[in-house]
Amino acid sequence: MRGVAVFGGGCFWCTEAVFKMLKGVVTVLPGYAGGTTPNPTYEAVCSGRTGHAEVIRIEYDPAQITFKTLMTVFFATHDPTTLNRQGNDVGTQYRSTILYTTPAQKEEAEAFITEIDESTSAGNPVVTTIEPLTEFYEAESYHQDYFERNPENAYCNLIISPKVEKVQQKFAELLAHTNNHA
Repeated sequence: MRGVAVFGGGCFWCTEAVFKMLKGVVTVLPGYAGGTTPNPTYEAVCSGRTGHAEVIRIEYDPAQITFKTLMTVFFATHDPTTLNRQGNDVGTQYRSTILYTTPAQKEEAEAFITEIDESTSAGNPVVTTIEPLTEFYEAESYHQDYFERNPENAYCNLIISPKVEKVQQKFAELLAHTNNHA
């Protein structure tokens, strides 16, 4: 049985590229969640008035990768201490959020954040929200596989490539050897 994890950590082009590399990850789909507007568009979400965040929906094989490992990569590849901001991306649509799909995920996420906050007295506390996933809206097709399809794009080179390289170095043991994602 496959698990589903939904994370928002800034621009979904970045988070999609990072999680697609991991073994045990079956699919990664960019989209919108956590808001109140039904069937939002990218433009509406960017306005900040829908309540939705840019998120990714990860379908994974729990026998190969755990939810805790997915959270470890999630927290290592964005700044969970900045409210409604990741780098130059500012607004509630870029908030750090975990949208849990099971009560166990909620408990794991709460414990994980507590562990991070208690691990050091220096630095800012984690502001990542933990919300129930009520609805996931798939992003427009031009957002899917954005990094792979736009390797020469300046944003991809300046922002996404360094994140991908960081994951390749820091989490080499988690990387899939082939790219067989749907």
